[in-house]
Amino acid sequence: MAWTIDASHSHIGFSVRHMVVSTVRGQFNVVRGTLNLDETNPAASWVEAEADAASIDTHDANRDGHLRSADFFDVENYPKVTFKSTQVEGNEGDFKVTGDLTLHGVTKPVTFDVEYSGYVKDPYGLNRAGFSAQAKINRKDFGLTWGPLLETGGAVVSDEVKLNLEFEATQQPA
Repeated sequence: MAWTIDASHSHIGFSVRHMVVSTVRGQFNVVRGTLNLDETNPAASWVEAEADAASIDTHDANRDGHLRSADFFDVENYPKVTFKSTQVEGNEGDFKVTGDLTLHGVTKPVTFDVEYSGYVKDPYGLNRAGFSAQAKINRKDFGLTWGPLLETGGAVVSDEVKLNLEFEATQQPA
């Protein structure tokens, strides 16, 4: 079954430690994607999604501007963050979805732990499915290396970034 990610009911979020003592959370506000969901043969399922890097939002305009700059995402040269699955494993609603994440012009394999919430028919007659996904990446693996060290030895921005996705998808009419 072909599905389209419903951006207005989806969230592509991340969290990263700041100066060792706190966590900063953010999201990408412009997302889109498609997926094929085969409940009888999950290995035949796939997903392709992208976010506009310039839509990064951490609720701080100055920080968001810095994140868009060449120090981090360099959105002028790398306007998209993309994910294309290469393997889907699991059943009973819990899956591992492995694929190629492209960020800052670098592509690396990433595996998401995905919970499939099932699907329902909405009041307009469309089927809607829900998913939650989590993964961890090392930002430096993607060329995001900015970040001075603190005098105490910790980093201003940790290398580990947690990705947290919640998305709803709508089945496309045949």
